[in-house]
Amino acid sequence: MSIDVLGNFLTSIRNALLVGKRRIVVFYSREKFGIAQVLKNEGFIREFEKIEDEDGKLCLVVHLKYVDGQPAINEIKRVSKPSRRCYEGIRSMTSVIGGLGVSILNTNKGIITDRQARQLSVGGEVICHVW
Repeated sequence: MSIDVLGNFLTSIRNALLVGKRRIVVFYSREKFGIAQVLKNEGFIREFEKIEDEDGKLCLVVHLKYVDGQPAINEIKRVSKPSRRCYEGIRSMTSVIGGLGVSILNTNKGIITDRQARQLSVGGEVICHVW
């Protein structure tokens, strides 16, 4: 049995937004760091930082963003799962909500948005859709 760490990360963000939390703390991984970086660059979160907890384990602190009391993220949806991977090529890439949202992809150029993937002419595994 495998554990979907990225799915758990996205669910932690989703649940924190539902109850109005200002930040979440999750265990660190390069993939989570890359997703947080994309979310920050696209304006969906305020800030994120890598810290070390009292046991010496690395953690990722994500400061969530609210605009007029409403979360900046309306929905964050996991696309590719451990049981079913979803890949998109440069020609088959679709926009999210007519370009208002973003797809986050894992490519050979790193974790990037669908717009960046089109500019770099690369495809990859679609991690999630955010809007």
